[in-house]
Amino acid sequence: MDAPDSPGSHGPPGSSSSPGSPDTDGMLAEQLLRLTRRLHRIQTRQLEPIDITPAQFRLLRTVASYDAAPRMADLARRLDVVPRAVTTLVDALEASGRVRRAADPDSRRVVRVEITDEGRATLRSLRSARRAAAEEILAPLTTDQREVLGGLLSALVDGMPERRC
Repeated sequence: MDAPDSPGSHGPPGSSSSPGSPDTDGMLAEQLLRLTRRLHRIQTRQLEPIDITPAQFRLLRTVASYDAAPRMADLARRLDVVPRAVTTLVDALEASGRVRRAADPDSRRVVRVEITDEGRATLRSLRSARRAAAEEILAPLTTDQREVLGGLLSALVDGMPERRC
């Protein structure tokens, strides 16, 4: 934790009123973490009736985003996870009929992952659940506040290193 009189502090000891001060940044980071956890809980609750986890949803969305069936290694790289994590998620999605493994025509060692019709139908349901979760979390905000928040979030996302998931 930063001391109140540490370099970069912009006010009297203990103050947190200056933008960019360690105290303000720490408070904002904590609020973002709390909001992220809350959104995750709401989304998990919305996904339960569909019988899918947020991680499975993310993988299913990622598979659907490719023009051609991706390799397991492609999915691990895009999701920034170890290949074993992708295997576990694909196992669960395959068991539910939402994806299927397919052999690569050019290499017998490569496994590709294809989304099924059931997977596409699930994605449609998931998009509705995601909208409901967003509506729940954004309910306290006015339309103007939502627009400001959207601009601020865009600035944060656009300022981050590129990730495609």
